[in-house]
Amino acid sequence: MTEYAYIRVSSRTQNETRQRIEVQKKYPVILPDNIIVEKASGKNFIDRKNYIELRNKLLAGDLLIIPSLDRLGRNMKETASEWEYLVNKGIDIDVLDMELLNTRNNTAGLTGELINRLIVTILSYVGEKERLSIKERQKQGIENALANGTKKGKKAYGRPKLDKLPADFIKYYSAYESESKYTPSEIMKLCNIPKTTYYRYANRYKSEDK
Repeated sequence: MTEYAYIRVSSRTQNETRQRIEVQKKYPVILPDNIIVEKASGKNFIDRKNYIELRNKLLAGDLLIIPSLDRLGRNMKETASEWEYLVNKGIDIDVLDMELLNTRNNTAGLTGELINRLIVTILSYVGEKERLSIKERQKQGIENALANGTKKGKKAYGRPKLDKLPADFIKYYSAYESESKYTPSEIMKLCNIPKTTYYRYANRYKSEDK
């Protein structure tokens, strides 16, 4: 019997330390090389090479430790199917954030297995439902923002539409155009705006009727 842990973080900038500590706290003698870390989005479940390699290595009697149930799949169907596959192969599973989901603690035979599978299906359903609800709320937020005259951009729902140029920019830029009184750098400092905003304002100024 060998103990393995599978840890996933959704991006290369995230740190797996917290999950590693959770695993080692409950299983202090687990070999460091048997803690498999993967940095990949849950959306790309099929492309998780480290998990697939671990999955192929697992033998009957081995224990797979996962911090949470969503490490097994990206939706209800995949999670339930993966659980079924592992259990049928004789592999035990311990879900750290759900004490009930530890097949090694199953002393009720077929009844215990049935309860575990029901719990997995229900939790997977709830998790998927919540993800869909979040997506729907995000969609509604974007639609509301667009209805209120904003555009979707890199941050939140984008910057608000500019109805008219700031008075201080018009003052300094008109002096720059007519008298060459200021330089673009000076205008940026006086108006406290970045270079991209300066040129956006400048193009807007030139396109408007004076």
